[in-house]
Amino acid sequence: MSSRGRTGYTMPKLDVPALSDDDAVPRKFRREKPPELPEVSEPEVVRHFTNISVLNHHVDRDFYPLGSCTMKYNPKVNDRAAALPGMSDIHPLAPEEVSQGALALLFDLKTMLAEITGLPAVTLQPAAGAQGELTAMLMCRRYHIDRGQPERDKVIIPDSAHGTNPATVRIAGMKVIEIKSNAAGLVDLEALKAALGPETAAMMLTNPNTLGIFERDVEIITALVHEAGGLVYMDGANMNALAGQIRPGDMGFDMMHLNLHKTFSQPHGGGGPGAGPVCVRADLAPYLPAPEVVRDADGRFRLDYDRPKSIGRLHGHHGNYGALVRTTAYLWLLGREGVERMSRMAVINANYLMTKLAPIFELPYAGPCMHECVLSGRKFKSNGVRTMDIAKRILDFGMYAPTVYFPLIVEEALMIEPTESETKDTLDRFVEIMRTIAREALENPEIVKNAPHTTPVRRPDEGKAAREAKLRWRPAAG
Repeated sequence: MSSRGRTGYTMPKLDVPALSDDDAVPRKFRREKPPELPEVSEPEVVRHFTNISVLNHHVDRDFYPLGSCTMKYNPKVNDRAAALPGMSDIHPLAPEEVSQGALALLFDLKTMLAEITGLPAVTLQPAAGAQGELTAMLMCRRYHIDRGQPERDKVIIPDSAHGTNPATVRIAGMKVIEIKSNAAGLVDLEALKAALGPETAAMMLTNPNTLGIFERDVEIITALVHEAGGLVYMDGANMNALAGQIRPGDMGFDMMHLNLHKTFSQPHGGGGPGAGPVCVRADLAPYLPAPEVVRDADGRFRLDYDRPKSIGRLHGHHGNYGALVRTTAYLWLLGREGVERMSRMAVINANYLMTKLAPIFELPYAGPCMHECVLSGRKFKSNGVRTMDIAKRILDFGMYAPTVYFPLIVEEALMIEPTESETKDTLDRFVEIMRTIAREALENPEIVKNAPHTTPVRRPDEGKAAREAKLRWRPAAG
């Protein structure tokens, strides 16, 4: 767009004495030649940024059924709350006596999350779900060392787990023991019994699991791990299926994290900011990161640093405060009944899509599902069409694709999560798009294999794009 000599500004007439070049900027600091910046008019600048603002898909444009990651609509009132001067302008190092409102909000959020999970002690420090996992595993390690059992360093993980689970265990200095799922896609109890032993530190379990199925033997699982002397950690990434319906603490879980940027509607994607609070049973509270917001007998709030068993600080200050404000606004807006309805509608929407799409694709594990369903596109492989091709073709219809190739135990997986925010009309439109693509895959597969056809970027090398991202403008060579 640049054209030499074109400009989008006019400098005001000089109304002070002019300085020589050397007086204005010493020569040693001056460029040898002017910087090569784009030369464009003001309308071109405005149109450029307006146009690129709608090139990427986002939940404010249309349906975004990315399973597991939960691209849920964020009510705009949440953003308004986070932008209030008392929320956005407060300094994290402000003294406690002038931060009572902010500390009260954090304390109130902790209280609500404790009630939702059934686990009474909460830290708001972790900035993402993965950091929440790490927080819990570091606490688990410290707990067993404190009890004189440092040999407990093995963590059992199902083969359907999120990839962050085994990575977290290794970072925390422990060993991963993977167990296979059974024919129903659930934890195989016999495999679990065989994996338990005197070196068991914990089991990490996502419930509902990454197939979108509720682990119906969860009370047996938690009892077995406890009998072996281990802790049971719940990966709370899928809590948007359970909130207000059942509490993890009541199922026997000892610790868990919550993805506020998923379940509780903090915006998600783009690398953050997120929030991954950790909730634990009462006797694990001493190991939580410090400081913690507490309320004294006189009703005033303060930061408690006197926690000798704490694993230490996980995040600067008090976590991603803006994210915590948004979640608090969301929970205040919904209330107890609203939270219950949120998860119920998420489950209804997912089962509706599963029922409609199962005859078109394949359902590798029988329903009902919870907040998301996992289908397989393997029957189209004989025509040379892969799940990635189907995902790319969806983009041509103005919607985003589901998660593909995860969980790894499903061949040609399509993980679809509609969330509770979408209307039946939107879901029906998505079903029709998927029917169209399935028909194309059988009758005219080249259309699907070469998709997308309408997006500004076609099929980049995704690995190279991540490793060699080009994030700024550079002048053309020569």
